[in-house]
Amino acid sequence: MPERDGYLPGVPCWVDTSQPDPEAAVAFYSGLFGWEFDDVMPPGSDGKYFIARLHGGDVAAVGSQPEGGLPAVVWNTYVWVDSADDAAAKVRDAGGRVLTEPFDVLDAGRMAVFMDPEGAAFCVWEANAHKGARVVNEHGSLNFNGLNTRDADGAKAFYGAVFGWGTLPLGGGAAMWTLPGYGDYLEKDNPGLRKQMAEAGAPAGFEDVVAAINPIADDQPDAPAHWSVTFGVDDADATAERAARLGAEIVVPPVDAPWVRTTVIRDPQGATFIANKFVPENRDLATQAGSTAGAA
Repeated sequence: MPERDGYLPGVPCWVDTSQPDPEAAVAFYSGLFGWEFDDVMPPGSDGKYFIARLHGGDVAAVGSQPEGGLPAVVWNTYVWVDSADDAAAKVRDAGGRVLTEPFDVLDAGRMAVFMDPEGAAFCVWEANAHKGARVVNEHGSLNFNGLNTRDADGAKAFYGAVFGWGTLPLGGGAAMWTLPGYGDYLEKDNPGLRKQMAEAGAPAGFEDVVAAINPIADDQPDAPAHWSVTFGVDDADATAERAARLGAEIVVPPVDAPWVRTTVIRDPQGATFIANKFVPENRDLATQAGSTAGAA
């Protein structure tokens, strides 16, 4: 994939995690993905914010936990918007909550933190100097984001109102979030993308997919609604083994699923993420897409 330089409004564009010991998290993810980190906070700042890079391109970030912020250690999903303030108004009108009012992040951009009506937290990003993830869909970089929910119909109404998202049913209860025109946007930098997807067996309309809808399984009664983050890897089994050696918990050992071999990992401080190796030969597996993702 060519390096990204911005996103369409309504497309997930960035991920970060706030951790009690950010330096320890930096050591973990450096060892796992080979990320190189740079603390971008000004000297003397109370907190730290380490930008992770691959091949010199931004991929994700690890930061300190903010005072008064959510106590859970998670990976956060950011959606690109033209205006964080307008997004806040739409969230309120659609029945969501504004957890953190829009604010400027130095000269990088403007952000806000929201919660959907079911309780899943997410962020928005109004870019200035920082254009989101530059490297995606490579080993150790952002590959996908997914909403884990028990109320898909409610989520469709909420996110449709906030971001203009539609859905692409995949059968068996699985579905994807779509953004009209996203395929056209991608095709400009990836000529022949639609043809490649069709030849690989992707369903019609998949080029407009921006995220997944993952129903939370009945055997996870305590799992809250939440957004999950997936990183691409060259080898899911090797990634799980390396993560375990670095002190992580393997929540779901590597398993074959439609299109991928996937594993769910909880890092040493509690942030859970998915690691997927793309396996086109797995496209016809009967396992419901996203079944393991619900655990993340």
